[in-house]
Amino acid sequence: MISSMTGFARREASGPFGELTCELRSVNHRYLEPGFRLPEELRSLEGELRQLLAKELRRGKLDCTIYLRGSARAERELHVDEPALQRLLARAGEIAARLSIGTTARVDPLEVLRWPGVLRDVAPDAKRLYGACRALFQETVREMAAARRREGQRLSELIEQRCASLAELVTGLRTRMPELQARIRSRLQERLAELGVTVDASRFEQEVALLLDRADVDEELDRLVGHIVEIRRVINVEEPAGRRLDFLMQELNREANTLSSKSQEIDVTRIAVEMKVLIEQIREQVQNIE
Repeated sequence: MISSMTGFARREASGPFGELTCELRSVNHRYLEPGFRLPEELRSLEGELRQLLAKELRRGKLDCTIYLRGSARAERELHVDEPALQRLLARAGEIAARLSIGTTARVDPLEVLRWPGVLRDVAPDAKRLYGACRALFQETVREMAAARRREGQRLSELIEQRCASLAELVTGLRTRMPELQARIRSRLQERLAELGVTVDASRFEQEVALLLDRADVDEELDRLVGHIVEIRRVINVEEPAGRRLDFLMQELNREANTLSSKSQEIDVTRIAVEMKVLIEQIREQVQNIE
């Protein structure tokens, strides 16, 4: 089952660490190119999250955003380092004594708290926060992968519809080939009659054979059928198929162009144009496939 490269997924989780929200947005891209926006508390996890992402997805440009709100910041506790405070007060007392300031000197509590090392900012349990982030990210990636598979199913149906129409054109043209060949023979006879030229039967048959050979498109039709069969096979395999389908689109275009260049009948030219339209429609859908 093929997957699309476009999709969106969003998951949330909450706990003592606060509220975590993970959002993933994906658009078409030749390779897998994730970009991360993480809160400061989770930046160290980026490498690990990239690896988790690569296990599920193969192609696409992804915006990966994680928000951290609430108690993870609000519940940060401020602790006074008692040994550091005692050392600071002892040194302040020594300086006051040396300057003969005495015990009446005022000590500003806020200035004491600003002294490096006296006040410690204790964050919540980082291990619990990291574990919650990993689990939430994995859930969001799985949701994204499932959404891309659903979109891939829709694309498969659209591609199959175009392939069916393309196959009908090939069948219709193959059925009409005897009629078109007879028309080539008839036109040559009419042209010779207009010119008043008489040629022997063998020479006439040689000229007819040459014209029919130039207009023969059986090989192109066979290859078109083969490519359609391969497209149908590829869109039903359980692996990334985008690059393979890109190649098949090029091959389909090549055969349709050759068919058009060999055309000596307006009907064949019209069918070739219809084929190109269908191939372009398929190509547009293929651009979205992983």
